[in-house]
Amino acid sequence: MAVTPSKQEYRLQNLSCASCAAKFEKNVRAIPEVRDAQVNFGASKIMIVGDVTVGQIEEAGAFDGIKVSQSATKATEKAIPFYKKTENILASVSLLFVLVGYLFSSVRGEEDFLSIGMFIIAIIVGGVKIFKTGFRNLARFEFDMKTLMTIAIIGAAIIGEWEEAAVVVFLFAVSEALEAYSMDKARQSIRQLMDIAPPTATIKRAHGEHFHEMELATEQIEIGDILLVKPGQKIAMDGIVLAGLSAVNQAAITGESIPVNKTVGDEVFAGTLNEEGALEVRVTKRVEDTTIAKIIHLVEEAQAEKAPSQQFVDRFAKYYTPIIMLVALLVAIIPPLFVGDWQHWIYQGLAVLVVGCPCALVVSTPVAIVTAIGNAARQGVLIKGGIHLEQLGHIDAVAFDKTGTLTKGTPVVTDIFSQEDIAEEELLQLVAAVEKQSQHPLAKAILKTLHEKQLTELVPKDFQSVTGKGAYATVDGQKIYVGSMKWITTLATVDDRMTEQVQKLQLQGKTVVAAVRNEHFIGIIAIADQLRAESKEVLQKLSALKVKHTVMLTGDAKSTAEAIASTLRMSDVRAGLLPAEKLAAIKALRTKYGAVAMVGDGVNDAPALASANVGIAMGGAGTDAALETADIALMGDDLTKLPYTIALSRKTLRIIKENIIFALALKCIALLLVIPGWLTLWIAIFADMGATLLVVFNSLRLIKTKK
Repeated sequence: MAVTPSKQEYRLQNLSCASCAAKFEKNVRAIPEVRDAQVNFGASKIMIVGDVTVGQIEEAGAFDGIKVSQSATKATEKAIPFYKKTENILASVSLLFVLVGYLFSSVRGEEDFLSIGMFIIAIIVGGVKIFKTGFRNLARFEFDMKTLMTIAIIGAAIIGEWEEAAVVVFLFAVSEALEAYSMDKARQSIRQLMDIAPPTATIKRAHGEHFHEMELATEQIEIGDILLVKPGQKIAMDGIVLAGLSAVNQAAITGESIPVNKTVGDEVFAGTLNEEGALEVRVTKRVEDTTIAKIIHLVEEAQAEKAPSQQFVDRFAKYYTPIIMLVALLVAIIPPLFVGDWQHWIYQGLAVLVVGCPCALVVSTPVAIVTAIGNAARQGVLIKGGIHLEQLGHIDAVAFDKTGTLTKGTPVVTDIFSQEDIAEEELLQLVAAVEKQSQHPLAKAILKTLHEKQLTELVPKDFQSVTGKGAYATVDGQKIYVGSMKWITTLATVDDRMTEQVQKLQLQGKTVVAAVRNEHFIGIIAIADQLRAESKEVLQKLSALKVKHTVMLTGDAKSTAEAIASTLRMSDVRAGLLPAEKLAAIKALRTKYGAVAMVGDGVNDAPALASANVGIAMGGAGTDAALETADIALMGDDLTKLPYTIALSRKTLRIIKENIIFALALKCIALLLVIPGWLTLWIAIFADMGATLLVVFNSLRLIKTKK
């Protein structure tokens, strides 16, 4: 029987550039024991199928100084200041020798042995890493940026351009350092998420008949342990409150800015901040299964999934590099055949090699995607891949479920109308007494109102439920009937004034519960699902974002749906839909409008969410189904994050397009200088470095995008 090879994830340090990541992946795949390997450049991780050691993996990444650690272990990577990194120190020393070389050449002349010696030292010090990789690549006929730079620098030295070769080495080292710095900034979103939950916690664990307090690493905490959380401490694990009352700031997980009151029975999440009271929490999930752990995993997976634009750039770069090398060769060989001056045109060919480095082009998309997904995660929006981020930017129509999406999903009492011979409070008490035996959501709404008004609960006797109609019981010696208006009218006479009031309430989309006391009609209670306060504003913002069409898809009654839609000024309402009918509606919308997003609760709307171009779940932080089924999850059930996410997506698409245009335009301008023979190695490296810097800093603008 064949043994299935193990699948392991490892964290990587010093993974500096996208082309290095591709080469590292290729090297790992070449290890005999490896069946498959995938590098996640954005998250700085690698997934390997096969039985390999950390030493073997590090050997595959030795060309770039890549360090490897087990993914399951806590990240211990220390932030090294920019000026303390080895490559940056070498670049600075290289600059020093360049300046000394220029000083000697101005005093002793360009051909002086000491001047040339200073430039040679600058080339060796600043280019040692470039040359090691470049020569190794040349031996294997592999051509990346460092290969091109190695050829260009050696060529410049051969034709005696020592000064320019030294400056090119220094500028390329600066370009590499800035690219690594920008990628590190983009990855900070994941590091910040990892640092949210504390690594240790104080727990209370039973030993025989007694409990003992101890401080443990979160990996050692087990389900059922009791977590002790003091005021001002972060909660280390997901769990249920056993004792205490406090306000908990959940902004890190759900994006909610206002602290949420937590008491016995409420759920709390790892990484949230306990602000006021002490809490005892029963742990319900192991550290690797907590909500924050799932979010980190999904964000990392999202950053690994290449967006369509990134796939295009990768394919383009694959053909771009050999074409540039061919163009450089032709520039070096063809013109001298007609006009002579071999040294000048070989120099021009070397400059073409430098300006053609695909660095800026390769990094144009991943930095933008990684930054945007990380930004969204900090705002409480989980985007599960670059492809979904891009698709959201093309959305022309948005379909909404009603219950729990446009509305809060919890019914509340809105109106109480009693007959003249009974007070509203007494009517509420009698109806609540009958309904307290029921598990129906409407019954819960009535009891909640009773408690809010601080009225006494009456005790019912002989409770009986009448299927599809209502229920009755004896309360304080009186027979009380509670149920639908249709049933109640068969038990007692209802006057025209009250009948008219019922019709008015039903037109508003409200459910009416009527009551009879001893064959005498005593009044009605109206209940409705409350509209989210932000729903109207969200629809207005979508309109401002030029979303062409919004539609409500609901299984609720037509009158209720139309009443909500009227308040929101939505013209397209489709009510009474089964899940299959919602799916058909989404398909029809896709045919008519192209790209469609569906916003639902992540469970009941699963078919429609799956069929839409982008499925968006209104999933609270604890809703596993929402995290698993949707392309995007609004973690805090905050609908206002929808316009923000669409705006972020469109900004990301715009920045990616700008990046590609910047990268290609600067290179094209520099290459055109070949025609009059004006292209120098300095101009070439400035064009390449300038394009890289423009792309990087343009992408990092996404860090500042806020709700």
